Amino acid sequence: MLMFLFLVVALAVVVAAVTLAVVSGGERGPLPEAVPERLRDPLPPDRPVGGQDVANLRFPLAPRGYRMSDVDDALGRLAAELAERDARIADLESALAGARAAAAHARPDKPGQEER
Repeated sequence: MLMFLFLVVALAVVVAAVTLAVVSGGERGPLPEAVPERLRDPLPPDRPVGGQDVANLRFPLAPRGYRMSDVDDALGRLAAELAERDARIADLESALAGARAAAAHARPDKPGQEER
């Protein structure tokens, strides 16, 4: 019984010493802060985002899921590029409709008549 009590006290002393060394930093100072993992496959900054870029996008896990700032940045970038593409498509469709209207207006009304 005395041996068991000695082992329990020795174990408590060792655990206390290790805990004190970790908390106080020991000789090397306190433990460094853990750096959270960052987005490994960011969207390309120098060209428009393509379908393969989105397929390759992987968000690193954080303690409670994904890092919200990484997801928000990626979704904001995608939303801006999609809005820009939609505006460009609307401009091109408008220009095409104008060109078709001009071509229809320039055509002669009766077959056989040509503008000279």
